[in-house]
Amino acid sequence: MLRKKVQDALNAQLVAEYYSSYLYLSMSAYFENQTLKGFAHWMRVQAQEEMTHAMKFYDHIVDRLGRVELKPVDGPKTEWRSPLAAFQEAHAHEVKVTAMINDLLELANKEKDTATAAFLQWFVTEQVEEEAQTDEIVQKLKLIGDVAPALLMLDAVLGQRK
Repeated sequence: MLRKKVQDALNAQLVAEYYSSYLYLSMSAYFENQTLKGFAHWMRVQAQEEMTHAMKFYDHIVDRLGRVELKPVDGPKTEWRSPLAAFQEAHAHEVKVTAMINDLLELANKEKDTATAAFLQWFVTEQVEEEAQTDEIVQKLKLIGDVAPALLMLDAVLGQRK
């Protein structure tokens, strides 16, 4: 059974994962408006992945006989000055989520909740991937600069994300 402090923290993370999904869906809509369908696709896949993460937290809370308490999800911004700015924000967001996961793991260890600590290990590994992916795209966009054909080539590559 979950202790209240851990349950509350897991519920907060569940809402944060919903926000992540909402943020990436907003970025997808931004890219759709910019006629960058590949970028939009990449962000839409990311939004779906974040929803899966939220449900992992939901299921863990339920499996541990806790109570899921859904709170309001803040609306994300809807405009960015460039594809680079959007991906820089995505990367900064993933760095923030990593810190949140690390804080959760620290709390689970402090509360001697080994089941939750074990559960969170998957997210620790996942966040390494999330940060690396977004940073790689940021670095490519920096290299591309204002070269439209290169941006369109990257758009085509991002559109292939499964």
